[in-house]
Amino acid sequence: MISAGDFRNGVTFEEDGNVMQVIEFQHVKPGKGAAFVRTKVKNVITGGVVEKSYNPSLKFPTAFIERKDMTFSYEDGGLYYFMDGETYEQIPVEKSELDDSFRFVKEDMICKVLSYKGKVFGVEPPNFVELEIIETDPGFRGDTATNVTKPAKLETGAEVRVPLFIDIGEVIRVDTRTGEYMERANK
Repeated sequence: MISAGDFRNGVTFEEDGNVMQVIEFQHVKPGKGAAFVRTKVKNVITGGVVEKSYNPSLKFPTAFIERKDMTFSYEDGGLYYFMDGETYEQIPVEKSELDDSFRFVKEDMICKVLSYKGKVFGVEPPNFVELEIIETDPGFRGDTATNVTKPAKLETGAEVRVPLFIDIGEVIRVDTRTGEYMERANK
């Protein structure tokens, strides 16, 4: 059990059958009246974010979210299969459970599969991935204006904006959280 007075960023707890995670919190002690905890909480299953106030003495059961490293194996008919490296068990995850950052994941990449009481509700790809460019316009020598970019298609099918000097066949590092080009990958 965790009391609302002990809330910190990242704490997960159960409330009304939902698993909530504290995103922001603030302990408020007004001049008149009782103290309370103002929070912004996220429902980790649905992704919804709400602002709530709690009495600091309220107690909630702690929710333990399992984050397990698993290897992305393949996609088949809208189901994405992840393999447990210890048991070699294949776990199917529906496309609806994956967020936009998954477009940068290719086969054999290790991701964190998030589950609560055995139910998978999300997949976190690595923060940075190295992918090959398969399609982009050629760059022009001498075109060095600052922050000029062009679209490039990656081997996973995702598109990112890259500097003009990047060519087809080059491997680049991409931040999966923002979808931005970071740098050329060292070969």
